[in-house]
This record gives sequence, C-alpha cells and structure tokens, in this order.
Amino acid sequence: MNQNLDQLKEVLSRAREEVARIIIGQREVVDRALIAVFTGQHALIEGVPGVGKTLLVRTLACVLGCGFSRIQFTPDLMPTDITGTNVFNLQRNEFALVRGPIFTSFLLADEINRAPAKTQSALLQAMQERQVTIDCETHTLPSNFTVFATQNPVEYEGTYPLPEAQKDRFMLKITMGTPERDDELSLANRMLGHESPEATLTSGVVQPVITEAALATLRNELGGITMQKELVAYIVDIVRASRQHESVLVGAGPRATQALLLASRAFAAVSGRDFVTPDDIKAMTSPILEHRLVLRPEYEIEGVTVSEIIEKILQTVPVPR
Repeated sequence: MNQNLDQLKEVLSRAREEVARIIIGQREVVDRALIAVFTGQHALIEGVPGVGKTLLVRTLACVLGCGFSRIQFTPDLMPTDITGTNVFNLQRNEFALVRGPIFTSFLLADEINRAPAKTQSALLQAMQERQVTIDCETHTLPSNFTVFATQNPVEYEGTYPLPEAQKDRFMLKITMGTPERDDELSLANRMLGHESPEATLTSGVVQPVITEAALATLRNELGGITMQKELVAYIVDIVRASRQHESVLVGAGPRATQALLLASRAFAAVSGRDFVTPDDIKAMTSPILEHRLVLRPEYEIEGVTVSEIIEKILQTVPVPR
C-alpha cells in the first residue's frame, strides 16, 4: 500500500481528533470541512448564530498549521478592504502594497451575503485562480488558500443573496445545526470551568498535526484513492439527473460533477479507506448539490425542499453493482 496514502489517512484521523477537542458533537461538519481543505476547494457554511462557525475555521487553521484571517462582511465593505491596495510611501517616494486579509491560507468570509455584489465579486478570482489583481498587478495567494463563507439561514433582511455563479464556486455546503442535548450539556459544563472551547484553543492545548507546506504536498495523495469507472459514470448520471428532474428549474453544472468526484475520494480517505464506494458518493451528493439546485416556484410553494429532490434523484439513478 502507498505509504503516502497511509500518511494522508493518519493525518486526517489525527486532525479529526484534535478538532473534536474544541468543536463538540459536530463530527459530520468537521469531516466536510476537512474534505474542502484537502481537495483544495471552498465551503459555504450555513447555521444560526452561536453554533461555532467561526470557531470551526479557527480550529482547523490551528490544527492544520495554516494562517487564518476573518472578514466581517457589511453593506459598506469595499473590494479593497478584502484585497488590499497600493498606498504612496512619502519616505521612499513610491507606492507600496498594503495587503488585505485575503492574503492568508484560511479565510473566513463571515456573513458573506451582507455585502453587495461588487464586494462579493472580489473573492471570485481568488477562489478560482488563487491570485488577486490589484492595480493591474497580479499577486499569488498561498497554495492552501481556502474560503469558508458563512451565512445566516433565517435572517435575510438587508442581505444580498449570492448569485448562482458564485455559489457554484463553493465545492460544498456545510449545514451546522444546534448540538444534541448531551453535547450542549457537555459544553455548558466546560463553560463553568476553565475548559471553554475558546480558552482551550488559545491555551495551546490543541497542536498542529501537519505543517502548511506538508499540507499542500499531502493533498496530492488523494489521487491514489481508487475509483472504478462505473462509479465515475454513476456520479455523472446523478448530476445529469438533477438537470432533468421535473421540479428543478436550474440543475447542477459540470463543476458539480468535478466536485462530487473529488469529494467522494476525500470522504473515502476520511473514512480510512483507499477506495471509493457508492455509499461515499451518496453521502456527498447532498452537500455538493444542495446549494446548486433551484426549484421551480410551484414546487417551492407546495413546500418541496431541495433535500427531498436530491433523495428522489438518488433513488432513481441505478447504483453500480
């Protein structure tokens, strides 16, 4: 067996354990965040305030030895507040670049739908090409550059919904719900002592399991995860079915096919395997497609949800034997 592939699975396992010391009872959320990072993609995180969206990304940055920046998106935020700008240096009599918070490895775009389209678009080049253009000059971002964008699912007043083209840039959607009672009780007890998640993270108890340079290299080992041709065809059929379903107005495009391929391999690695199964693909279909599908208005009025449609699609597409 490939030793590098074994190392990848070991790092993923250790990362899960370290993050779990801070993020209580969100195993599926942590797995999906790790999948986004190790596939070199980006994630959209949706959840009500207080469930730990910011803490999740900060913890991942600490555990994976990466830099972290946070941008609070507001209606008056300008593109240069994200990318940076050239400022004239009087002493040197020349312009010097003042880099914005986008020059980092893990970028938390908090409440991204609170900024207008002009500001949201400042992220598009960075997400696709890992570089930004400032005053006609292109600057390269770190190889591990990952955007985690958050939005509140219940408060839409005064927001600017993300256009479909921008949502498609996010590999997957991570939904963070409220913890189970036992997990919330554990959190409450920790808050009474000196072991609150915030205090634990800043105390240095959580240790990096890999360096930033090693992470960039190790991500390439996902190519060693075996995927049969029948499973590739299965993924293509699932995505194509999303465009043909009677209740879907806008289906998933080819980028969704690519995302599901990458995510399924990463899910297999997170699960400790070096091969992909149909169940891996099924597990990642909803996170990949949920934010990409737009239902027809008449079905939305009837209360049909995107999750229900995805489940029906999975039931109709034949599973390879």
